[in-house]
Amino acid sequence: MSMLEQLNRYGGWPSNTPCPYDWDELIQEDRVHRLIYTDPQIFTAEMTHIFAGTWVYLAHESQIPNNNDYMTLRLGMRPIILTRDSDGELRALYNRCTHRGTTLCRFEKGSAKSFQCPYHGWTFRNNGKLSGVPWPDGYAGDFSDPKFNLAQVSRVASYRGFIFGTLNADAPSLVDWLGPIATPIDEWIDRHPGGKFRVCEANRLMYKGNWKLAYDNSADGYHVVFSHRSLLETENRLMAPNEKGMSYYKTKPDEQPMYVAYMGNGHHFKDKRPNLPKRVGGLWALESAHPGKEHYEEKFRAKYGARADEFLDLAGSEPVNINVFPNLSLLGNHIQVIEPLSVNETNTTWYGTAVVDDDNVLDGAVDDINALRMRTQEGFPNFGEVDDLSNFEEIQHGLEAIEDEWVYMHRGLGIPGRVKTHDNGVITAPATDEVFMREYIKEWKRLMKHPPNLHVRREP
Repeated sequence: MSMLEQLNRYGGWPSNTPCPYDWDELIQEDRVHRLIYTDPQIFTAEMTHIFAGTWVYLAHESQIPNNNDYMTLRLGMRPIILTRDSDGELRALYNRCTHRGTTLCRFEKGSAKSFQCPYHGWTFRNNGKLSGVPWPDGYAGDFSDPKFNLAQVSRVASYRGFIFGTLNADAPSLVDWLGPIATPIDEWIDRHPGGKFRVCEANRLMYKGNWKLAYDNSADGYHVVFSHRSLLETENRLMAPNEKGMSYYKTKPDEQPMYVAYMGNGHHFKDKRPNLPKRVGGLWALESAHPGKEHYEEKFRAKYGARADEFLDLAGSEPVNINVFPNLSLLGNHIQVIEPLSVNETNTTWYGTAVVDDDNVLDGAVDDINALRMRTQEGFPNFGEVDDLSNFEEIQHGLEAIEDEWVYMHRGLGIPGRVKTHDNGVITAPATDEVFMREYIKEWKRLMKHPPNLHVRREP
């Protein structure tokens, strides 16, 4: 039995031993055990079962728009070169020389037709094929053997520009796996002219806590008024009555029309759009003040006249949290990527986005819209995410108390009529409910119970 076959059989547990845990004991209807956040063995298995066994977000196509463009990233703990090769094919190459294992590419992004190992000079085309070995006469073997070509993520696919990869040969198609969450993704994209946008530079943060703490929080409407109190006060410091930003959380949020939805396969969605005034300009009406905003807006309205509200809405932050398991969130105008580093360390990267107007349907306003959009993206992460990261780190500290075993996620559970299951399987509840946590962790448990059928591919 090969090493990879053993990994597939035993699920990545140390020493190729069967899983030591009873998942039904660790994951219960109203609570989960602290070990799922603190046990290094569970984290190691997640890198096989979750961050290889299902589709994982890699990047957006606008980040590698041209042939030979590349960027480096991680798929779980695997270093990856995501590239659009010389023929335009999207590939996720292992950033690992097949000779001695060192990383080939040590740049964040760029353009290259080939990659040369800095250690011994082996060179690979950007389709993964070995193209050159220094002084090959010193080897008796045949370098045409595909085993020397770079390993690649076996399945790479794109949905409307969002690129995903999986190593699991048995995973469903990307479209089937997305399921109902594709609808809010489509709506998020289609608010842009021609359904086009581009990804900009990022805010990069790291916290000392488990990656699931960020995903637990990504549709949590219960914490907002408490954890983000200073942000709410900042958003409304110049306004009376309080009506800007997330002010709709301040009194009886469950009576607001916003809601949270679980959409299957670990994906969930918090939709705050029903809170908006039903008119053009309604989104911009919620934008909080920032330095110079009133003067810029005055000039903007004078310049664009009757279309000003339409254009300002494109600058405004879309009030949605679209969460694609396990590592992608679309929040406002941001793309957030969760990257696990260890059982208690996680990167969270927030990419800005910009409107694209190839067909000039915006009457030349695109640069002015994007200038405003960059300012409106400052609330999160700059003035909001730091609150969440502080909470995640304090949770991780709290979970070190080994005798206090359980984490509860039962808000809304057992209240008649509060949680609704619809004909398409989507589950909805008030925005402060924890139903999305209870449901996504069931999918996590399902994946952890069943070792995936992992495969890498190499060019022949």
